[in-house]
Amino acid sequence: MTNTMNYVKIDGFGAPDVLKLATGPRPDAAEGEVLIRVTAAGVNRPDVIQRLGNYPPPPGASDIPGLEVAGEVAALGKGVTEFAVGDRVCALVSGGGYAQYVAVPVPQVLPTPKGFDDVTAAAIAETYFTVWTNVFQLGALKEGETLLVHGGASGIGTTAIQLAHALGARVITTVRSAEKADACRAIGAETAIDYTTENFADRVLEVTEARGADVILDMRGGDFFPENLRALAQNGRMVSIASLAGREVRLDISLMMRKRATITGSTLRGRPVKDKGAIAKELHQRVWPLFEQGKIKPQIAQTFPMADAAEAHRRLESNDVVGKIVLICE
Repeated sequence: MTNTMNYVKIDGFGAPDVLKLATGPRPDAAEGEVLIRVTAAGVNRPDVIQRLGNYPPPPGASDIPGLEVAGEVAALGKGVTEFAVGDRVCALVSGGGYAQYVAVPVPQVLPTPKGFDDVTAAAIAETYFTVWTNVFQLGALKEGETLLVHGGASGIGTTAIQLAHALGARVITTVRSAEKADACRAIGAETAIDYTTENFADRVLEVTEARGADVILDMRGGDFFPENLRALAQNGRMVSIASLAGREVRLDISLMMRKRATITGSTLRGRPVKDKGAIAKELHQRVWPLFEQGKIKPQIAQTFPMADAAEAHRRLESNDVVGKIVLICE
């Protein structure tokens, strides 16, 4: 290893062109960390929000964008016995993913699933940690229940559809084109609703015979919120993880009470390492077998060299993507 590395710098907040390839010091693995030589890094919507200046890294985290990586263990920090140099791994990071090296706390590192290459493994952590936390922990989705997930063709959406379907839930999703609807049905969605031409709450109530969805995973907010509540089943759980349609919403408290609804939400990046480690353990126990049995797999839309991070962001912001975009960081 050299003492320097290439990475992507946010050179002022704004349009994708602020993402510049740079060279700087390589991080070292502190006590309880591993140093990963990154071969691939996932590109996610929070990276775009950080680039725009609206999602600063938590205290102590790298200001390099990127929240998930895959590669090999290059060095071990003091006291690390869980991994060895050369192990193939993927990891959730709080920043620093768009780089040739990143240091990661051991609890956030997982072995690459058997049969996965690094590009596929790099598309796991951010979306699977997020979906597991919000759909299965906060939302408590159970076998036989119905999940409504918005943005079904996104990285989060394709993850939620596959995982919920594999674990025995019925899945309904919203999309914005016939092509995306077809893609979502192909990976497990029973019903895909084009919200640009249909009222999604009406369709959810129609296909569930007026019962509604037990769990709703919402990335939209705004004017989707009251329709979500209308589409929610009795004792349903609505979990918000983004506000792409607006941060302010209208809440009919009377309807919420009559439905005995639980409305909650979360963010992942700023949570303590201990919390992320607990999520990682559950994923390893419950989800890794599904990967290795070929039942689910991250959907890769496109890859870009790290030097073309700006183009990767433009592609993501086009909203014409099914699945994940991944940077090649070698």
